Amino acid sequence: MAKQDPLVKNTTTDTYLGFDFGTKKIGTAVGQTTTATASPLQTLRSVNQAPNWPAISNLIQEWQPVGLVVGISRQDDGTDNPVTPRMLKFCRQLEGRYQLPVFQHDEALSTFEAKQMLFDDVHVSATKLWEVQDQLAAQLILQSWLTHQKRN
Repeated sequence: MAKQDPLVKNTTTDTYLGFDFGTKKIGTAVGQTTTATASPLQTLRSVNQAPNWPAISNLIQEWQPVGLVVGISRQDDGTDNPVTPRMLKFCRQLEGRYQLPVFQHDEALSTFEAKQMLFDDVHVSATKLWEVQDQLAAQLILQSWLTHQKRN
C-alpha cells in the first residue's frame, strides 16, 4: 500500500489531527493509523487567548479526520498544572463543536523536545523556532499516540 503524502488532503478513513494547546498558539499536525506517521501542519495563533475556531474548522473540513488527539500536560506527580484545566476545556470544546472523538495524550515535555530538536539538531534560529515549535510538538504528540495505537 502506497503511503499518503501528508500534505495531500485526506482520502482515507484513518486520519487524525493532533493539537499542542497553548494560550497564545496551538500547534497542529496530521497523521494516519495505517502508516502510524504524523506530520506537522501549522501553528494557529489564538485570538484573545481563545482558540482560533475558524482556522480549526478549516483544518477539520480539509482533512476530514475520524478523531482528534490533544496533548495534555500534568506535573510529574500526575496532578494538574496551571494550564491543564484549559487543555481539558479545549478537548470538551473540540468534541462539542465537531462531534468527533477527542483523545487525550500525555504530552510529557513535547514542546521542550521540539525546541531541542529544532535548535540543537537543525540549528533553527530563535525567531523561526518560535514559529514552528508548536506544530512540531503537535507532531510528536500525535506520533506518540499513533505508535501507542499500533502496539495495541
